Amino acid sequence: MKTTIIPFESKYAKNFANLNIEWLEKHFVVEPHDIKLLEQCEKTIINEGGYIFFAKVDTEIAGTFALIKIENGIYELGKMAVSPKFQGQKIGQQLMLFCIEFSKDQNWKKLILYSNRILENAIYIYQKYGFKEIQMEENPPYQRGNIKMSLVL
Repeated sequence: MKTTIIPFESKYAKNFANLNIEWLEKHFVVEPHDIKLLEQCEKTIINEGGYIFFAKVDTEIAGTFALIKIENGIYELGKMAVSPKFQGQKIGQQLMLFCIEFSKDQNWKKLILYSNRILENAIYIYQKYGFKEIQMEENPPYQRGNIKMSLVL
């Protein structure tokens, strides 16, 4: 099985939404901010200067993540999800490595992300790749978020 990381194409918009909704419904709830990003990802992420990538195993979409533009040089790493069928195959880590390399190639200053402390495996991976916990703002974009992290590139 060969894993490749590919950029967004309109035909994969449903995969992006479905992978994330499946993950959110398993662990939390789908929030209004999620719906806006997932159901209109081209308008709300791509057309706003962001990026979406997919991990493709052979012909199947196995995982995804988005880089959502906050301001010039600062992006939110968000909407990272791996299909349950492909979990445990280090696809999340491949996506993370690609994300960091891509961000450095763009000469961005930093990445931020929001997560939840109950997601111990995810937090461990973020820390492994150099993300550090930072102060959470007063009104974070996600109700489920109880930890904010950043990676200075």
